[in-house]
Amino acid sequence: MKKIYFLALALGAFSFSSYAQQELTDDFESYTLDPISAQSPHWRDWSGVDGGGDDGNVVDDEANSGLQSVRITGNGLTDLILLVPSAPINGVYTIQFQAFIPAGKSGYFNMQAALTPEGTEWVQALMGGNVYFNCDGSTPGLGGVTGVIDCSAFNQQFTFPEDQWFKVDCVYDIDAQAWDMYIDDVQFVFAEPFAFGAQVFIELAGLDFYSASPNNDMFIDDVVLYKGTIGTEDFTANKFSVYPNPVKDMLNIKSTTAVDNVTVYDILGKVVLQENPGKISPAINMSGLASGSYLVKVTIGNSSKTVKVLK
Repeated sequence: MKKIYFLALALGAFSFSSYAQQELTDDFESYTLDPISAQSPHWRDWSGVDGGGDDGNVVDDEANSGLQSVRITGNGLTDLILLVPSAPINGVYTIQFQAFIPAGKSGYFNMQAALTPEGTEWVQALMGGNVYFNCDGSTPGLGGVTGVIDCSAFNQQFTFPEDQWFKVDCVYDIDAQAWDMYIDDVQFVFAEPFAFGAQVFIELAGLDFYSASPNNDMFIDDVVLYKGTIGTEDFTANKFSVYPNPVKDMLNIKSTTAVDNVTVYDILGKVVLQENPGKISPAINMSGLASGSYLVKVTIGNSSKTVKVLK
């Protein structure tokens, strides 16, 4: 049965705003239910042959909005590239899309750092790491970014909801050659470097959605590309900072107004500590937590922001 979902912010850790110039949107509603490469100038398959065996198909099995999406399936080894029209070489650029991965299935994408001319086979230009969702098929709801060829070791990990639509924001700081990733507005990937083997960054060419395993089954919908960053609310009325970082016992939150809630997540997204201070500049006791990386979500009024803290 077809499932149609509409976006609801699950954790609301960030509110995105309009600090960017929109370059492209695609909701797949204008296409026929066929391979997509021949129907759009900003989608192409790896082989460079429209409608080839690695092309992605427009389907009406699932949709985040409307009736259609594009499917990256393990059958036939789909290898579909979302091209960035401006191919920026500096500044900040954001790629946003909705994803749906059925229960127990897998997904994958990477960033490509150099364009290949139309009509020829794509030349590998992977940078920023491989992004896997349930890589081995036995870690449902878990994913990671790795700088090696497979998922034997992750640099950073994240969680994602299975069998429902979720939003992915990839924010590329081209000048710093590092990128962040948010899932449903919660940041899980922090300053991951543009690095993979000997590849040199030329331009932000696009995202490669590849069926990395036969277990792959990933739907993509509501793609939006921005020059700049969609941004996060900077607490103009409720600015805060945390220190020390790394923390040993007490994490101090310096704020100008009362902090309503502090929630600490481990790197897999599990809540490990939660407090409702209700006062200005509270201190949070993290002495009972094991050494490692944590995401600390601070809520002040109707605004929330998450920061990464090491212990």
